[in-house]
Amino acid sequence: MGEAVNFAVILFVLLVVTGLAWFADRLVFRKRRPADGGEPWWVEYGASFFPVILVVFLLRSFVIEPFKIPSGSMIPTLLVGDFIFVNKFTWGIRLPIVNTKIIEMNEPKRGDVMVFRYPENPSLDYIKRVVGLPGDTIEYINKHLLINGKEIPHRRVQDYLHRERLYFSPQYVEQLGEKDHAILVEDDSPAFVPHSSQFPFKDNCHYNSDGLRCQVPKGHFFVMGDNRDASSDSRVWGFVPEHNIVGRAFLIWFNFSDLKRVGGFS
Repeated sequence: MGEAVNFAVILFVLLVVTGLAWFADRLVFRKRRPADGGEPWWVEYGASFFPVILVVFLLRSFVIEPFKIPSGSMIPTLLVGDFIFVNKFTWGIRLPIVNTKIIEMNEPKRGDVMVFRYPENPSLDYIKRVVGLPGDTIEYINKHLLINGKEIPHRRVQDYLHRERLYFSPQYVEQLGEKDHAILVEDDSPAFVPHSSQFPFKDNCHYNSDGLRCQVPKGHFFVMGDNRDASSDSRVWGFVPEHNIVGRAFLIWFNFSDLKRVGGFS
């Protein structure tokens, strides 16, 4: 989804610099200035920006963070150009930048849409749907999803029209977790495309021409995109460690191309 980690570091540096200027003036330099003397430019800017940066940093780190959807891997749930909000505290409070959890709260559930740091490059944020929890056995065989030996119910609905390229995809409603969600499955795409990606716990997965079977290790999650045949996910690069979790996506707050999408998603 983007290099959010770099932005977090930049925001933290700005917070420290403006904060030091603000506190230094109030504790040291203000006492030395003449009563009728004006504030130097660095104090004026520090005093102006520090409270704003502090509020943004706290909100973004512990409460809610905005993201923009750059790819089509979560179509039809999320479209390219959707601006979404991500809840940063529902799955525990984490320290910014290092992403270490300091307060335990809820755990991700099957069907939740998760933003996480991409395991192969943690500077990138990805978004996918949680399919497998720690200890689950996940099978994706001939485009049918099974969890712990039970096939996940799904039903065919009206085909989905891709408005940008004007073509249709077969659309299904899948019952994963407490809520239903739509997925796209292309009839003419192979069930599984061989790859050479190496990842931790790859021995937990077994592949063949029909699909794969994976045992989700402790402290990890198996995720997939709703656009099943156009998503690089746990089927390709493996499991998401709990440490990589950023938060739960829940709301579309803007889309320049389609204002009707504002307020959607859950």
